[in-house]
Amino acid sequence: MAHVIGVDIGTQSTKALLCDADGRIVAQHAVGYQPDTPRPLWAEQWPSVWVEAVAACITAVVEKAAVADVAALCISSLYGGSGIPVDAGMKPLHPCLIWMDRRAGAQVDWVRANIDLERLFDITGNGVDSYYGFTKMMWLRDNRPEVWRKTRHLLPPNAYVAWELTGALAVDHSSAGNIGGVYDLGRRTWSQEMLSILGIPMAMMPERLVESSDRVGGLCEVWAARFGLAAGMPVIAGGVDAAVATFAAGATRRGQHVAMIGTSMCWGTLDQTVDARHGLIAFPHVFNGLRDVYVFGGAITAGASVSWFRDQFCNIEIMAGRDAGRPADALLDDAAGAVPPGADGILFLPYLMGERSPIWDDRASGAFVGLSLYHTRAHLYRAVLEGVAFALRHNIAYGRKGGHVLDDRLIVVGGAAKSDLWMQIIADVTGFPVMTIEQDVEAPLGAALLAALGVGLVTPQQAEAGWVRLVERAAPRAEIRAAYDRQFDIYTDLYPALKAKMHRLHRDG
Repeated sequence: MAHVIGVDIGTQSTKALLCDADGRIVAQHAVGYQPDTPRPLWAEQWPSVWVEAVAACITAVVEKAAVADVAALCISSLYGGSGIPVDAGMKPLHPCLIWMDRRAGAQVDWVRANIDLERLFDITGNGVDSYYGFTKMMWLRDNRPEVWRKTRHLLPPNAYVAWELTGALAVDHSSAGNIGGVYDLGRRTWSQEMLSILGIPMAMMPERLVESSDRVGGLCEVWAARFGLAAGMPVIAGGVDAAVATFAAGATRRGQHVAMIGTSMCWGTLDQTVDARHGLIAFPHVFNGLRDVYVFGGAITAGASVSWFRDQFCNIEIMAGRDAGRPADALLDDAAGAVPPGADGILFLPYLMGERSPIWDDRASGAFVGLSLYHTRAHLYRAVLEGVAFALRHNIAYGRKGGHVLDDRLIVVGGAAKSDLWMQIIADVTGFPVMTIEQDVEAPLGAALLAALGVGLVTPQQAEAGWVRLVERAAPRAEIRAAYDRQFDIYTDLYPALKAKMHRLHRDG
């Protein structure tokens, strides 16, 4: 039986798996790293880190699997923000300003003051914020003129790595659309009008736009020899990780919705129309992308809020976990599970790197509200889990404001799905039964399925059905939901009440 490889380049790790054409996983591997954060609210990465991690992961899964019939590989990746600026020889000139980076505030202000925002909304299906890649591109132009003068292309991470592996250049529609500002969502092409208005040369946008299941090129001989794979083996385009994880979870039709909760949180659903005025992000889906739009919103620091709290304040649990052979998160879950829903009156705003939707404020900041001497680390940890769940509900509410009809169950993928406590909190906060994938996989399996689709190992109908089995993890409890409804009202009131003080701290701090 033929096999495929799916690779996902993430913010903190790259993961790969090798599976057969029925989705049975034969081998997996991961390589960890951290983004560079040279200044507050900055986040960037040199592409060599990603290339080396991808190469290590592919080599490892091929060696572990010991199979000779790999038919294709596909790469998904984190949202690359500005993209990687490369010169005419494809040499990277500057780190990629990734999705988490928030330095382009001045460019956002300029766009809001000088651009017809209604026209921007209508063309791109997206708004303006320092999250979006087009504002980060403008920052490079304005602040790194020596880089800008030499830049030939600005490339999403998966497109750059695919070029490294094949020597062929193409950008998938999901990655192009996620840039915002420069992509015409209705026409499924670059927007010459918006590029001209924003002062970004059309020539910097690669001409070749492809579907996520399209072949970019064949594997170069040098890489083929290193991996132990056949030269010329198809490399499939892939796409933005949140959409690929949504595809992996079996979301292929209108109304299905998935929350990917890893470093960040991305909640997304599928539709055929969008309205940027409701503050969500939109780009072509990675499956049936000429028809379907992936519409999503999310929190910048979801799992990152949890790991920040654990690493900064929970040395006791970290050391106890090492002694007991258990993750510190599991010990923290045990303690937080004994705390009543609502954390005895504490609310947490998970705005540790500003915030994306629905508030779109790069000067928002995190906060614990309601603290007293009674409260313990367990209370605060539970409040962090609940705060991310409230951020998820906030985005779902704005999805409904935008007219998106949702299925009656929520699928959750990502590292958060390992926590039974967090899954129950999410069910109680959102009111949806929570489903998770039985297999411990997400975007890499979606990438593998795109690879199989791209070379004809599965039909479009089989791809639509997917490879995963969903299991119900938590059902909402009516009495708890009522209490969380009251807390959610306070949660949504807190940001408007604190906004001016957050901005003053950002300016004066």
